[in-house]
Amino acid sequence: MKLDILAFAAHPDDAELSCAGTLIAEAERGKKTGIIDLTQGELGTRGSVKLRFKEAEAATKIMGLSVRENLNLGDGTFTNSFTEQKAVITCIRKYKPEIVLANAITDRHPDHGKGAELLKDAFFLSGLQKIETEIDGQLQKAWRPRLLLHYIQSQWLHPNLVVDISHTFSKKMKAVMAYSSQFHNPNSEEEETFISSPQFLKFLEARAVEFGNLQGFNYAEGFTMAYPPGVKSLTSVF
Repeated sequence: MKLDILAFAAHPDDAELSCAGTLIAEAERGKKTGIIDLTQGELGTRGSVKLRFKEAEAATKIMGLSVRENLNLGDGTFTNSFTEQKAVITCIRKYKPEIVLANAITDRHPDHGKGAELLKDAFFLSGLQKIETEIDGQLQKAWRPRLLLHYIQSQWLHPNLVVDISHTFSKKMKAVMAYSSQFHNPNSEEEETFISSPQFLKFLEARAVEFGNLQGFNYAEGFTMAYPPGVKSLTSVF
């Protein structure tokens, strides 16, 4: 299956928190979207791997994704090695997305910055024919997507572009709250974490309002660019 947009996330829920509104909006426009989780989030204080998979399945349905996979590279321990780059390259070549979304280039959680660097390198290397990968015993053809965008997470970064999610913000929050083990739940007896307080959910809305304000939208998601896109005409960016 060829995808239009493929998001990569260091942990299940990273994409929901940071770019779910964009993925939902594109799916509603008929685009094929997907998420590749790099790890199972097994080091998370709350919940369990089994529960996180169930929560990810629920969020996937809410977002209308065509594809979701988990590479199980190791929460907190994955690196930007050639082995892990090839795992990512295999996914890029498998789904041939035009646009790739990746973790924030720098953030509070070290896995986010590591994920960004891994995707930046794999994005480029995926277009090199002499790097061989295979799937189901068949060699894959080289494929480099047209655009790599890094979504913005907990740490504030100045976005290079913002995407209007005014009409999908409520559904984004439903996808976020599919991870009931991780976010605010007054009935939970598990230890509170950075993202489990009610204030964090207020922060998510405030961040979306802040990014929206940059272009006159009610809510928006922000992205930065590692590689500048090329256009044939300035008017084609509108």
